[in-house]
Amino acid sequence: MSGELFDPGLQPERTELAWRRTGLSIAVGSVVAMRLLPEALGNGWWIVPGILGVIFSAVLWQWSRRRYEKVSFATVTVRDHTLVPDGALLLALAMFVTLVGALGITVLVALPLR
Repeated sequence: MSGELFDPGLQPERTELAWRRTGLSIAVGSVVAMRLLPEALGNGWWIVPGILGVIFSAVLWQWSRRRYEKVSFATVTVRDHTLVPDGALLLALAMFVTLVGALGITVLVALPLR
C-alpha cells in the first residue's frame, strides 16, 4: 500500500477536544453551584467554590491548549513521535475532583439532620 494513511495530527487534536469538553463541563457545574449553593446552604460565601471552579476550568482549558500546540508541533511539523506529554493535567484534575468531593462530604457531615 503506497502513501501514508496515518495522520499524526488527529490524535493530539482529539485529546485537546476531550480536555476542552472536560473544562467546559467543570465550568457549567461551577456556574450551577454558584447559583444553587448559596440558596441551599443559606450563606453567600458558598459562591466561592463555584468561582474557583470557573477559574480552574479556564486554567485547564489554556493548559490543554498549550499542551496540544506543543505536541502537535512535535508530531506534525518536526515529525518527532517520541514526545510523550506528562500527566500534569490529569493530576491537576484528580486533585480538583478530590478537593470538591472532600468539600461535599464535609458539608454533608456538618449539616444538621432535618
